[in-house]
Amino acid sequence: MFFLRELTHTILLHPSYFGAQLEDYLRQKLYEDVEGTCSGKHGYIISVITISDIGEGKIMPSTGQAKFKTTYTAIVMKPFKGEVVDGKVVNVNKMGFFAMVGPLQVFVSCHLTHSDMKYDPNASPPCYRSNDEIIQKDTKVRMQIVGCRVEANDIFAIGTIKKDFLGQIRED
Repeated sequence: MFFLRELTHTILLHPSYFGAQLEDYLRQKLYEDVEGTCSGKHGYIISVITISDIGEGKIMPSTGQAKFKTTYTAIVMKPFKGEVVDGKVVNVNKMGFFAMVGPLQVFVSCHLTHSDMKYDPNASPPCYRSNDEIIQKDTKVRMQIVGCRVEANDIFAIGTIKKDFLGQIRED
């Protein structure tokens, strides 16, 4: 799920930032550009840990901006099929529920819940209910990822709570 990866990023910097504080601007721009983004290949970039190298800037003739190639180490989050994760429910409907695992949204279909769990649309807020569990908005749940779809700038996951020890996490 969480990995340390060495990555590269190209920063374009406007000429007005050239000067004594150039390196500080480059560091700040790197943090702003990459933290919180998603790359299908590497996953969600959670945080930049270290900046290994800031290359020499090359002036672009058409705009006057400088292009800097930076190498950095970051904590990335990439989910895998079969992984068990904890999340917080953000939306419940008759088709299933959505839970957030950090920046990753996981959908759990009503067909991938326990057999005795039923959707209760009359409850406020709407929920899935069984004899010993209630899953509604803001409930913490443990689920297993059964599939991931990776796109260029996003990752989507499908989860299940049908197995033992999965479902609502009680705060006892």
